[in-house]
Amino acid sequence: MILFLNKHKLKIYTLFVFLVFYCFLLPKKLFNNPTSTVIESSEGELLGAKIASDGQWRFPKSSEIPKKFETCIVQFEDAYFYKHPGFNPVSIVKAFYQNITSKHIKRGGSTITQQVIRLSRKNQKRTYIEKIKELVLATRLELKYTKKEILNFYISNAPFGGNVVGLDAASWRYFGRPPTTLSWAESATLAVLPNAPGLIYPGKNHKQLIVKRNSLLKKLYTNKFIDKLTYQLAIAEELPHKPFPIPQIAKHLLQKISKEHLGKRIQTSIKVNLQRQINTIVKNNYNTLSQNQIHNIAVLVLDVNTRKVLVYIGNSPTSNQHQKDVDVITKPRSTGSILKPFLYAAMLDSGDILPNTLIADVPTQIASYKPQNFNKKFDGAVFASEALYRSLNVPAVRMLQSFGLDRFYHYLKKMHINDIKYKANHYGLSLILGGAESNLWDLCKSYASMASTINHYDETQGKYYTKEFIEPSYLKHFNPNFGKIASEKTIFDAGSLYLTFKALSNVNRPENETNWDLFTSSNKIAWKTGTSFGFRDAWAIGTTKDYVVGVWVGNADGEGRPGLVGVTTAAPILFSVFGVLPKSDWFTRPDDELEEIVVCSKSGYRASEICEQKDTVLVQRAGLKTKPCPYHKWVHLNKEETFQVNTSCETLNNIKHKSWFVLPPLMEFYYQKRMPFYKKLPPFKKGCLKEDKNIMEFIYPKENSTIYLTKDFQEKQGSVVLKLVHSYPKSKVFWYLNNKYITTTKTSHEIEISPKEGVYLITVIDEYGNELTRKIEIKH
Repeated sequence: MILFLNKHKLKIYTLFVFLVFYCFLLPKKLFNNPTSTVIESSEGELLGAKIASDGQWRFPKSSEIPKKFETCIVQFEDAYFYKHPGFNPVSIVKAFYQNITSKHIKRGGSTITQQVIRLSRKNQKRTYIEKIKELVLATRLELKYTKKEILNFYISNAPFGGNVVGLDAASWRYFGRPPTTLSWAESATLAVLPNAPGLIYPGKNHKQLIVKRNSLLKKLYTNKFIDKLTYQLAIAEELPHKPFPIPQIAKHLLQKISKEHLGKRIQTSIKVNLQRQINTIVKNNYNTLSQNQIHNIAVLVLDVNTRKVLVYIGNSPTSNQHQKDVDVITKPRSTGSILKPFLYAAMLDSGDILPNTLIADVPTQIASYKPQNFNKKFDGAVFASEALYRSLNVPAVRMLQSFGLDRFYHYLKKMHINDIKYKANHYGLSLILGGAESNLWDLCKSYASMASTINHYDETQGKYYTKEFIEPSYLKHFNPNFGKIASEKTIFDAGSLYLTFKALSNVNRPENETNWDLFTSSNKIAWKTGTSFGFRDAWAIGTTKDYVVGVWVGNADGEGRPGLVGVTTAAPILFSVFGVLPKSDWFTRPDDELEEIVVCSKSGYRASEICEQKDTVLVQRAGLKTKPCPYHKWVHLNKEETFQVNTSCETLNNIKHKSWFVLPPLMEFYYQKRMPFYKKLPPFKKGCLKEDKNIMEFIYPKENSTIYLTKDFQEKQGSVVLKLVHSYPKSKVFWYLNNKYITTTKTSHEIEISPKEGVYLITVIDEYGNELTRKIEIKH
């Protein structure tokens, strides 16, 4: 043996080198061509594709080979594919003979395996040396891969005419369907294309193509792959006349995915039928809204329980001029009132309010900030839940001031509202009315997390997950990680969220939804609208136990339009979307996080012993620490209840003690207009009236106001109206400007003055000696 090795050392060494070279002959990756980004629905249907960077429609390799096409391509290109070792000696000899006799290359004799090698080598020039290289590499390919894998390499990289590469792209471009659904005639048509893709493909040289196709079909019939009837029907089928466009059912999601998974085939969580239906809803609404020059719409639908994206519409089918390619879902926009539910939930969660705590709704000025309600009116006082579902601005600002700007900002950060990037003081109290920006993605994920908190509390029998506020996903196989189960809440407790959604279910629906509760098929939905300053952004976000729907309407360039209001533009789309979603139950009440207490019917506060009307209601546990009703107090009246009295003017036997619901003067002034049954305190009987610090209050101006007076067209200097409210309007009030008497008013306490520029002190004194002052600055 040793003698043999020594004698043939050179041969053995040469053989060893050849074997090593042969083993590593193939590159690790056969094909490095750029591929199209392809997205599919959760059901596996094509949603869209983006052309590869080299301008070719080349889909990523599929793991599935349709049986019909497999039969067609093997019978046309390489009938002995499953039998040879990578090359076919008989075919090679026949090709060599025909090429020699004809004195030019007439026949190739290549197997599918050899063609895979040729495609991977970028179609090198056809020479006999190149053929030998292909043959050697083909045998190596056969040793490394299965026949199915080799065939898949071929059908994924073969040219199909024009800029179409691979079976998947060809099937969609020429027949508008996936290759698994092709008929025998369609499969045969595609099978003959790689043989001469530059000369014959649908739309070009139809006669030559149909001859090749029918020839292959005849071969399939002769070899008994198809029966006679199938053959006759197949040859009768027409060829496609022009390429089909690649579907673009979720265009903006494709853009998003192509940035994160360029050149990949991604199966998304999108429900294709829902996506199509809601595409139609958006298109129909766009056709209407565009008549008012409102051009952009975005819709996002999330599954609450899985946190998967079910529908993703980043924009309406508008024009390039109106930025149709902009994905609005991820773009920061002014929030309008859409953050108000977060503040309401936070205040419930912390025990600062009860669901129906009375909130002041009166003219308000905080420093230089002067919020206004949308209707420019004031109600004096409203329940907190009513202020939420009516989306009143002044109560919201007052609630935020009471709760604390920094405190609320901390909640928003914990919820991962990412576009709120600056410190709390940058936004000020306008934060709650649209002073900050957010995007549809973050807002919808927050609503989904809140809804899921209630669901999980029920499922875990009173527990919470540590990672409830997570990012949604558009991937089909996404499994949300909610963290560990714990006794402590993540951000909000389930009781506060349940009460928040209960309040939001009372928001008045659009006109065509007014009688929704009469139909058993209707969903109970917690929803909120928002409209940004200048009518630039309209929002509507709603949630049920299972789904969150978010809608934004506006112009991507920020142009405002009259009528661009959440309830009239975004809300109808929201309810149309809920109309095509499966019916969803209402949330299960988290009884362990709620407590039954007695509250004052009129104020919504915890009832004190002197509240004359009481209700028993469920409130969040933290609400047990709220203060008792501050608006009921004992008053002393004469027997007829026509005057307030005391022992200085009435005997004890004639004094009647009674609980009375009393609001501060400014709240009372507006409240009694809305509530005609509100009973004002009777005046004091003459000789009994004592000093009352809260007996009167300025409506206008506010303290330290700067007032600008302009001239009219006749160059006449403007004026300012000073207005006061008094608990007893018939009382006389004496007005002074810089300690100089001006006038006296009775019943209607307002005066008009036209002072020069300067700083002024306004003083008012009523006939009982009560005094108020205001300092203002007048500028012209």
